[in-house]
Amino acid sequence: MATIKLLGISGALREGSTNRMLLKEAARLAGDVDYSEADLQLPLYDGDDEAKSGVPARVEALAKQVSEADAVVISTPEYNGAISGVLKNALDWVSRVEDNPWASKPVALMSAAAGRGGGNQAQVMLLSCMTNFAPRIVSGPLVAVAGSFEAFDDAGQLKGEMYVNNLTALMEKLRAAV
Repeated sequence: MATIKLLGISGALREGSTNRMLLKEAARLAGDVDYSEADLQLPLYDGDDEAKSGVPARVEALAKQVSEADAVVISTPEYNGAISGVLKNALDWVSRVEDNPWASKPVALMSAAAGRGGGNQAQVMLLSCMTNFAPRIVSGPLVAVAGSFEAFDDAGQLKGEMYVNNLTALMEKLRAAV
C-alpha cells in the first residue's frame, strides 16, 4: 500500500481530548499514512473583518492542508446535541477561501463524547454542514465512541472490539476512496 497524506481535524481544542485520541487511533489503524492534525485556533468569523483584512493566514494554511491531503478524518465532540463552535467556525472560515479544498475530497466523520450516544447527533449535524462543500463522505460503519473518557487505555488506544473493528473498517473504506 502506498503512503497517503491524512489530515485529522478535531472539533475539540483540548490537548488530551478523546476526539484527538480517536483521530490518532484512526491514523494508526489506517496503515501507512503521513498524518498531521489541523490547528483550529482561528479567530471567530466576522464578515466585516474579512472585508477589511481578507482571509487570515491561519485559515489559508488550514485550507491548504485540506487541499493537499489525500483524505481527511474529522472527529467531533457533541456539545448540547451539536458540533463544537470551534469546528463550525473552522468550516465557515474555510468556505471563504477562493477554491473549495473539500471538493471531491474523501472524508470520514466520527465522534467521541461522554454521553451514551457517543456524539451521534453531532455527526448528523457535521454531515449536514459538510454537504455544501461536496466532499466524498465515506459512509459507515458508524464510529461514535460513547463514554469516551473510559474508551481509551493508558497508551491512548481505543478499547472495545466493536469500536476497533468499526474504526478499522472505516479507515479501510477511506483508504480505498483515495
